[in-house]
Amino acid sequence: MRLFLCHESPLTDERTSNNSCVANVFTGVCVCSLVRRFDQPQKYKPFISKCTMYGDLNIGSVRHVNVKARLPATTSTESVELLDDNEHILGIKIIGGDHNLMNYSSILTFHPEIIEGRSGTLVIESFMVDIPDGNTKDETCYFVKALINCNLNSLSEVSEWMDVQEDQRVFSTLSYVNIDVL
Repeated sequence: MRLFLCHESPLTDERTSNNSCVANVFTGVCVCSLVRRFDQPQKYKPFISKCTMYGDLNIGSVRHVNVKARLPATTSTESVELLDDNEHILGIKIIGGDHNLMNYSSILTFHPEIIEGRSGTLVIESFMVDIPDGNTKDETCYFVKALINCNLNSLSEVSEWMDVQEDQRVFSTLSYVNIDVL
């Protein structure tokens, strides 16, 4: 049985339909660049310990990741299925590994937003996956949503931290320039 689902969130607006999902709101301009680093998902995905990428980042690129012991898997092989830098879209498909996420694919889209008066990014993630034998739709949804939520919360924290670091670098640079000018 093929399952198309979205990660649910309390955030909804007129852009959200039954076929899309609002994952979380992340402040910070570095969200898209973090996710686009297909060769370094461990920077924001806490369940990945190591990644080896084959080829440059483009459609068809493949990465092999080692999964930390907290999940019922040790490896996953993933491919870039869709990459549009102009529209800020990234599509990934799992093509192998020792897990139950058969025919799993997801599409992430990134949308600039003003959130609480600050620039931010709205990340929308949709996914499809086959329901494994012996599992129910609800069990599969619960697992995938929990995994996505964990990844997106980590992405939020990492991007916020990077924004703070960038703000400190800019402030330090400006302070240095001001001292030189005096």
